[in-house]
Amino acid sequence: MAANLLHSMARKKTQKTGPLPPRDGLGASRARVPEGPGITAADFIWELVSTQRHRHPEDNVDGVLARFTEGLVVKRDGSPIAADDLLEPGTDVFFYRRPAPEKPVPHQITTVFEDDDLLVVDKPPFIATMPRGSHITETATVRLRRATGNEELTPAHRLDRATSGLLLLTKRRAIRGAYQELFARREVRKEYQAIALLHDVPPATPWHHHLTKQSGEPAARLVPGEEPNATTVVDSVSRLDPDLEASLQKRYGVAGALGRYVLQPETGRTHQLRVQMMAEAAPILGDRIYPTLLPADDEDFAVPMLLRCTGLEFTDPLSGCVRDFKLSDDWPVL
Repeated sequence: MAANLLHSMARKKTQKTGPLPPRDGLGASRARVPEGPGITAADFIWELVSTQRHRHPEDNVDGVLARFTEGLVVKRDGSPIAADDLLEPGTDVFFYRRPAPEKPVPHQITTVFEDDDLLVVDKPPFIATMPRGSHITETATVRLRRATGNEELTPAHRLDRATSGLLLLTKRRAIRGAYQELFARREVRKEYQAIALLHDVPPATPWHHHLTKQSGEPAARLVPGEEPNATTVVDSVSRLDPDLEASLQKRYGVAGALGRYVLQPETGRTHQLRVQMMAEAAPILGDRIYPTLLPADDEDFAVPMLLRCTGLEFTDPLSGCVRDFKLSDDWPVL
């Protein structure tokens, strides 16, 4: 089996992943020319750039033309496209977008473990895993690619932007699929900690729900009566140390005892732990979506959501050895 896996990986390594490699931590965009009358390449790229929701204010017509001069607009085979080339419908065009400036997140990504294949980090809150929407450069992927110079660095799974904790990345394109499939097949044992108002939940209690989330909507929702598609086991619940409890009560403006919930999700639905905590216990402190959606422009970097991935355990798909990464329980800090 290991030999077959390595053979498969060797074949994948020879496959071309795209005509433009990642640059400065960001991958190239692909756009297909729609049906209709032909359009010049310059007009096509300008239409895409000018309608980009989050773009750099200096990315103007001259910026678009500069891409052609530098040979940074190409076809699928890598051949450069000239600005005045007439593009046929169905043509795939590759180019780099220029993202808008972002508000710097003052939290640092720290390394937990590193070898020739993997980089495991402690991702802070307010840093997205992958570029998406208005969060492009302030993401773990782009920050780490720029810091290491490794453009092949790729997350094997995702954490919500608001969630902190263990994030595993592969360092080589040839092996990324093996680890991504490991997470996709739910063969990774995950552990999270959440801080919320204290409720009595017996150890080993399973939570079963049906969750759904529509594209473009910020919140997921529970659907009563449907077959469960989200399962989490509550490993334990304990009251916080008095000093930490008092500090968090003041910072988050809450009254009442606070608990540390140790959660072991068996599935990986979007916002699963956040929704289940709200439904079965109490909303996680600092959650800006559940139970109430709060404006994105007034978030406070000093008041993060208190949900943290503290454990990842799995059998390594390459070596067959058990990998077990953990973060200490000394969290959150005063």
